Amino acid sequence: MAEVQSVYQRGLSAPPIGPHLRGSGRVAVIGAGAAGLAAAKYLLEVGFDVTVFEIGTQIGGMWCFQNDSGRSSAYRTLHINTSRGVTRFSDFDFDAETQPFPDHRDMHRYLVAYAERFAITPRIRFRHKVASLTPAFVPGQGAPAWDLRFENGAQERFDAVIVATGHLSKPMHAPELAVFGGEYLHAHDYKAPEPFVGKRVCVVGVGNSACDIASDLCVTSPGCVLVARSGVVILPKLLFGRPFTDITAQVQRPWIPRALRQRLTRLLVWIAHGDMAKLGFRKPDTLTHVTSNGTIVTDIAYRRVTVKQGIAAIEGRVIRFVDGSAAEFDALIAATGYEIDLDFIDPAVVSVQRNRLDLYLRIVPPGWPGLFFMGFFNTDTALNMVFEHQARWIREVMLGNAVLPDAEAMRRAIADRSAWYAAQYKHTPRHTIEEEHVRYLGDLARSLKALRVEKGGRRSG
Repeated sequence: MAEVQSVYQRGLSAPPIGPHLRGSGRVAVIGAGAAGLAAAKYLLEVGFDVTVFEIGTQIGGMWCFQNDSGRSSAYRTLHINTSRGVTRFSDFDFDAETQPFPDHRDMHRYLVAYAERFAITPRIRFRHKVASLTPAFVPGQGAPAWDLRFENGAQERFDAVIVATGHLSKPMHAPELAVFGGEYLHAHDYKAPEPFVGKRVCVVGVGNSACDIASDLCVTSPGCVLVARSGVVILPKLLFGRPFTDITAQVQRPWIPRALRQRLTRLLVWIAHGDMAKLGFRKPDTLTHVTSNGTIVTDIAYRRVTVKQGIAAIEGRVIRFVDGSAAEFDALIAATGYEIDLDFIDPAVVSVQRNRLDLYLRIVPPGWPGLFFMGFFNTDTALNMVFEHQARWIREVMLGNAVLPDAEAMRRAIADRSAWYAAQYKHTPRHTIEEEHVRYLGDLARSLKALRVEKGGRRSG
């Protein structure tokens, strides 16, 4: 387990990199999910006065099933896609009860224990919904200050704010699907299979949630169709009796060329599943965010799930597919993704365009010091590990051990990053926030080295 972590977890618990070892400012963290907890832990350790604001009454964000925040998209059968060894934080292990692939109960219990272990829980204010986040300073004139106003009318000022509210809470609906004449719902609102027993169900999408839901429902459905509107690569959960992510972690090394890493992963997928086209899927014509599922391929092979490659028309309860076939369904579940929801932030500070946030290294909005974002990306590995790297990076900037580039330099870096991903990945809203973790973590490390402040206040880069 430790070997799986070693490449990217090494050094995460190390002390600050520069001359400043302690901080003293007031910091607000919005959200008590995994990203917010990691931010709080890293900043509390070096002396910052941190307060975490949580909209509901629970720690854990999306990993708290039926969270009263209303923002969790978890369903009862949800498991994380990465093994426990890859998923854990660098300095805190799961308990002995945790499964090889933790489910939402394991993850919620783990995050609650993490908050207790690092004394974050007393810093959390529950039932605090942020109504607005506004600057209380003019950029370039004086120290940053940010005002948080809450739905209950209270207001507080902070030296810095970290937004860790997640990007999987506001469903992205496809209008052409919402005209379905039977029961229509977004995957966000799917919680358990019982309401769909005996119903013919069409699930639109081929991401993790879509495949999980189709596998949930197909056993008791007289007809379950999975509509894969784009090409897909489905990773197995196990290979040779080992978690697939433990195996691929061995090739996700910065010194192994990216093209070779991709070829090795595709070879392992072919060994596990063979030709995906024989199951009804198209081969992706560009890179896409991969899907991970342990049962959908078997469900298709057993003909419990039928794959279709697109919808031509919807007429009441009848769905006509692009292959010329048609069938009547009782329910349509749209696993069509999510929109980034930052309605409490003035668009003049940060705006969301086509589900894209223009942030330097996915963290900093140019021209607005003291404001940071964590977790607004999709990636190809366990999120907790990447959250730790982001938190450590923010810690160094807030301590003054690294000095950010000017706003124009950050905008150029954002444009370059966006152009690179646009040239590599499918052009969809989902892929505007795609990050390959080997590249991203390397960029975070290199930027810290370049921006590092040495004794005497000089930048080392």
